[in-house]
Amino acid sequence: MTMPDQPYRQNTPLRFSYDLLAPLYDLVVSHVMRAARKRSLRALPTDEPGHVLLSGAGTGLDLPYLPPLHRYAALDFSAGMLRRAVPRATGLKVDFVLGDSMALPFADSTFDHVVLHLIVAVVPQPELCLAEAARVLKPGGTIVLFDKFLHPQQHAWLRRALTPLTRRFATRMDVVFEDLLREAPELRVISDEPVLAGGWFRGIVLRKG
Repeated sequence: MTMPDQPYRQNTPLRFSYDLLAPLYDLVVSHVMRAARKRSLRALPTDEPGHVLLSGAGTGLDLPYLPPLHRYAALDFSAGMLRRAVPRATGLKVDFVLGDSMALPFADSTFDHVVLHLIVAVVPQPELCLAEAARVLKPGGTIVLFDKFLHPQQHAWLRRALTPLTRRFATRMDVVFEDLLREAPELRVISDEPVLAGGWFRGIVLRKG
């Protein structure tokens, strides 16, 4: 399922690199991020079924740690990534969607919860990614976010200097979460904890309304 006007299509090198690197992605990311993923996903409820969006699902590394009571939509812009995710959905109710986290192909207020794991700092326009997650989230719903963010006024000159290069084929390293949150006033922070790399990676839970 795709939409005709998707911002990620403007960044062909990024899309191509993730299709190309899909077979290697798990080797690079899986072990290092496993504990952080599991910890973050504990924020999803286990007592009441809901409809959950995995926006930027990648190769499905979150899937083994998801509560089975929910119905899921796993969206990614890389067909190669999604193909590798499908076998990991055993025992879960999952719809796989080829689409853009910056222009989600869903109606307003569709989901009870949205998971944003290692996607906000990847997309060219992270503020759109967060705003779209908020749009498709029901009032009172939560966004479970795990990613790397700079803190306000943090210099991090090397990360900022490398971003013009890395954002073309892998990820951004200069995203300040607090700047993004100002663009989504309907969201409020429920929790915000350092996870990895001295707090560069953070686990954040947001609620709408």
